[in-house]
Amino acid sequence: MIFQYCCTILQILDMDDAETREEAPMDSTNQRQSEREVQRVQTSHEELIERLARAIRDDGTTEPLAGLRLRRASSPTELGHGVSYPSFCVIAQGSKEILLGDNRYRYDPAQYLIATVALPIASRVAEASPERPYLGLVLKLDPTLVGSVLVEAGHLAPQRHSAVTAIDVSALDAGLLDAVVRLVRLLDSSTEARLLAPLVTREIVYRLLLGAQGDRLHHIAALGSSTHRIAEAIERLRKDFDQPLSIEDIARELGMSVSGFHHHFRALTAMSPLQFQKQLRLQEARRLMLGEGLDAASAGYRVGYGNASHFTREYKRLFGAPPMRDMEHLRDGARERVGQGTV
Repeated sequence: MIFQYCCTILQILDMDDAETREEAPMDSTNQRQSEREVQRVQTSHEELIERLARAIRDDGTTEPLAGLRLRRASSPTELGHGVSYPSFCVIAQGSKEILLGDNRYRYDPAQYLIATVALPIASRVAEASPERPYLGLVLKLDPTLVGSVLVEAGHLAPQRHSAVTAIDVSALDAGLLDAVVRLVRLLDSSTEARLLAPLVTREIVYRLLLGAQGDRLHHIAALGSSTHRIAEAIERLRKDFDQPLSIEDIARELGMSVSGFHHHFRALTAMSPLQFQKQLRLQEARRLMLGEGLDAASAGYRVGYGNASHFTREYKRLFGAPPMRDMEHLRDGARERVGQGTV
């Protein structure tokens, strides 16, 4: 009995040893594959830094290819206000922060950001130095192209039906990073860029559709969905931001209830329609004062404010200072950058 028990134990141990011997090569193979993947990412990342640094040697932005914008900054920047557009954003060096409503997104070379509709946002370069300048790129996402890739890939409906905001950050994988590097390589040859850039861009869109943010592109491309209807409302608010806002009229024209319109609008934009309109008005007023020299009262009136004191309070709440003080600060900063030769 004891002999049989010992034999059984030995057989079990032999089986365990055999399994261990089989698992060991498999674990070793997985480890080598993981190490190769890490090395591949590091190599691609280093190449992206080198190529962007060569493509844009001075602080500022440039657009070497249609729809591809590069940016360089040698120091962190103050919060700047603007309007997003459908785009795919990657950082080679440094980090950046985006504010949408009450949501804050920060990303660096390990992540990418997608924006799917035009929204009033605030952004700043959070990490940069002369030795390690911020280097980033923004690739415009053409809705027609996205829709075309959806059809060809057979992804005609979102995999999930949960509401998603119009901006988010996800991990940047090796395949997507490799496609980005190949797109930047094309900057060395205008002929190759003309022929191959559309193909690489298409690949990037395809990889995005398969990635963590595939639903975000699905939702914005899906005709007839609530997201598409909210996108129509956003475009209308952008065009008529200086007009009185009637939520009831907009909701009725979109075939939605007022409560449903509010819910879907906030889910996509992280703000209410009124907050959205307010930010558009104040950003345009700031542009009018800075670019066209209008005084605060005139700028406020142009964008739809009938009360100057109300305009000043709202302006200070968004930009952190009353209109005239904000203008002085912006102009002083512009003169300083001119003096440093960075404009």
